[in-house]
Amino acid sequence: MTFPLDSILRFRTLAVCSIVACSAAFFVSCKTSGGPAGSEIIVGEYASLTGGTATFGQSVHNGDVLAVDEINASGGVLGKKINLVTEDDQSKTEEAVASVQKLVNSDKAIALLGEVASSRSMAGAPIAQQAHVPMITPASTNEDVTKKGDYIFRICFIDPFQGKTMAHFALGSLGKKRAAVLTDVKQDYSVGLDEAFKHTFSTAGGTIVSEQSYSTGDKDFHAPLTSIRAANPDVIFVPGYYTEVSLIVRQARELGIECPILGGDGWDSPELTKGEEQQFNNTFFSNHYATEDPDSTVQNFVKKYQDKYHAVPDAMAALGYDAARILADAIKRAGSTDSSALRKAIAETKDFPGVTGHITIDENRNASKPLTIIKIVDGKFHFAQRIGPNGEALTPLK
Repeated sequence: MTFPLDSILRFRTLAVCSIVACSAAFFVSCKTSGGPAGSEIIVGEYASLTGGTATFGQSVHNGDVLAVDEINASGGVLGKKINLVTEDDQSKTEEAVASVQKLVNSDKAIALLGEVASSRSMAGAPIAQQAHVPMITPASTNEDVTKKGDYIFRICFIDPFQGKTMAHFALGSLGKKRAAVLTDVKQDYSVGLDEAFKHTFSTAGGTIVSEQSYSTGDKDFHAPLTSIRAANPDVIFVPGYYTEVSLIVRQARELGIECPILGGDGWDSPELTKGEEQQFNNTFFSNHYATEDPDSTVQNFVKKYQDKYHAVPDAMAALGYDAARILADAIKRAGSTDSSALRKAIAETKDFPGVTGHITIDENRNASKPLTIIKIVDGKFHFAQRIGPNGEALTPLK
């Protein structure tokens, strides 16, 4: 997928903007809206629309825009339309800082949506906290994100729950006792899942037989995978992002490693399995929702997303959609865009009927919600099992 950077970097987009991704190119179309000053509510969004995790940012943005378009079409919030102002941070931490500074100081956003990656959320969060601008990350799962301050929220589950759940899944649902882990030491997200998985797996009766690492941007994983193969694990946990995981799984299979390979929600991208889809058979990852879920909220969202973008929505799109809707709901309940009142309303979110499950914000500003296990078959993502917020299996393994 290629497109000119100068046509997308540092752009402003209103709620009626849309990003449409297709196999040939990535198009950005924006229509400005009129209206007198004070007739709109400015919400900032910072996302990785380009760079190494671009599909994440593009999907979240699409979900944000879909939600805002629906809200505005229904009359907006407090009698005003939402103006979504978007900054592309290019998948870079330093750009995330610059993006948040611009949205808070120049654009005067009353709240922020973003980021996807935990490292970039933790870079932007202190700026939002200092300015008392509520920030809702749709998908940053590292536990430390919301510890940056009482104005920082998330609507996804956190890494300890994700890592713990995948350890129980490996031991219980798959019956595996010997695990290897391969961790991206450059990503807080990956390290967080790694620690939770190893602790839970070991204390629950399993054995960690090999611990290997890599760094974001690596292309050759034969050395750590060869060490893992020598340890003879019956399951491997790779809590990384799809860009590296795609290569790791392929190279593992080339080395004759056939055991199940598990991961986290960072795997969720249509780019993951492209090329040699069958090499991803016998792999599983934790995610926020599944398009196969028969729940009417899920199916209505999938239809609306496909009608607008002509693509199947991934979990990042669903999380973006939920985050924007939860923010709008909080503005409505607060009856104001005052930062203190809005912060309080977000914190009081309870049992919100999201696409990614019923969401309650807990005392640590994290989301209490279910987790979905995805099984990959011939390159396709399928619903395998749903796990409750307390780690209980809500459905049998499919």
